[in-house]
Amino acid sequence: MTSAEETMQDDPAGSGTGGYAEARLRLLQEESRSGPSRRSALSGLTDQWLNAQFARAARESGVRGAALVAVGGYGRADLSPRSDLDLLLLHDGKARPAELKALADRLWYPVWDLGLALDHSVRTPAEARKTAAEDLKAHLGLLDARLVSGDAGLLAGLRTSVLADWRNQAARRLPQLHALCRERAERAGELRFLLEPDLKEARGGLRDATVLRAVAASWLADAPREGLAEARRRLLDARDALHLVTGRATDRLSLQEQPQVAARLGLLDADALLREVYEAARVVAYAGDVTWREVGRVLRARAARPRLRGLLGTRGATAPERAPLAEGVVESDGEAVLALAARPDRDPVLPLRFGAAAAQAGLPVSLHAVRRLAAQARPLPRVPWPAEAREQLLTLLGAGEPTVGVWEALEAEGLITRLLPDWERVRCRPQHNPVHTWTVDRHLIETAVRASALTRRVGRPDLLLMAALLHDIGKGWPGDHSVVGETIARDMAVRVGFDAEDTAVLGTLVRHHLLLVDTATRRDLDDPATVTAVARAVGSTGTLEVLHALTEA
Repeated sequence: MTSAEETMQDDPAGSGTGGYAEARLRLLQEESRSGPSRRSALSGLTDQWLNAQFARAARESGVRGAALVAVGGYGRADLSPRSDLDLLLLHDGKARPAELKALADRLWYPVWDLGLALDHSVRTPAEARKTAAEDLKAHLGLLDARLVSGDAGLLAGLRTSVLADWRNQAARRLPQLHALCRERAERAGELRFLLEPDLKEARGGLRDATVLRAVAASWLADAPREGLAEARRRLLDARDALHLVTGRATDRLSLQEQPQVAARLGLLDADALLREVYEAARVVAYAGDVTWREVGRVLRARAARPRLRGLLGTRGATAPERAPLAEGVVESDGEAVLALAARPDRDPVLPLRFGAAAAQAGLPVSLHAVRRLAAQARPLPRVPWPAEAREQLLTLLGAGEPTVGVWEALEAEGLITRLLPDWERVRCRPQHNPVHTWTVDRHLIETAVRASALTRRVGRPDLLLMAALLHDIGKGWPGDHSVVGETIARDMAVRVGFDAEDTAVLGTLVRHHLLLVDTATRRDLDDPATVTAVARAVGSTGTLEVLHALTEA
């Protein structure tokens, strides 16, 4: 038994408000308790207190046939130090209004007296079900409903009906939920690219993790499970630390509080904290993308079923057509998938060919296909790659906007880091320079996307695309990232299969990728010495042509 629980046991008022407040404070101060253990203990402590409050209040008010129900985050037993308490007082409708008001007052006022935020309602099961039918957010909260005290049968009946409604109405409810998620993402931004992210509301945050639970409860689609629970835990841990550091119920991880939050979590510094948060958000966001795509696929299939039955009569539906995209790669049902004859274990170039074909066709990639590639594909030769592998990488980089989604899908399953081990250093790495919108890895891919629109302006589009991918690769190492990056870029160029001359040019492009900007903003362009310095650094007009396009990208 912990010291917090002992305080509750020893409280002379029988787990009264004073005992709960002291026990709660002790629990939050216990250095040995953190993460899921503390959230579970805090939820259990709060259950114990509210159970005693409910028993006393029900006795004094004379109400029978009632239950106190935790919903939302409290229903999931995920109480952070400053979390709201979301409570539903469920009753059978037989008590008089005055009795119900007396019961509710005896429950809500002690919570307010402690300064805890409270979201509360009083309803019969029928009223709660009706509210859920009219209010999507209320419906989501009830999916996590959990009994704290009172009549378990009331909640059991409500949960059964609410879950049945959710599943029966999934075809209507899930598109509404997806629209809400998109609106919230527009408003709060992408968590993994924000320097002061909202851990709950931003895309890839805690709210999206909860939404994935709701989608799974519909039985229509399920999120990829690998890494999702761990990602959610990391975000919750960060929020717990933020609450303890600020003493407030906040979800925004501001710059001034990041060093203290990092220290409380045992991380090196604010950048280490942001990178861990970004990694978690990437997992949640990717799981959301895959899940919503599957929801759309299932709903389209359901809508087409009656029409297909009419067209096919008694013959039944046929399998989706599989249109060839590249060797071993086909399109099926709006996704790039592996052909039936594909053999990843015998075709080491297949992951790159698969990604390039999908991006060129503007298609999302099948999660199953990417996971099969990650599990079965043979590694490419360390040095150098086959010519086809280099060509497919450049094709992927040159496909434009679709490159982003395909690259991230390959990266989510570890294929990019396997192909380019130095990528690990820049993955999810934050950038504090206000010029940059994204983390280092996404910045490199976005630069390649923009460079792909400029390839017709240069004699060596392959060098432009590769330089775009590598220009900031040194940011994962100490020292001047341009200097360090040149060495890494040369090594990667050799690995990918560029010859000595092209490798030297790529090294120059990475080393001097800031040269034209610095020259234009800090040097006298009419001074012959400026021209000489640039010419000496660049070395040739061909390299200058590519550097100009790279700078623009």
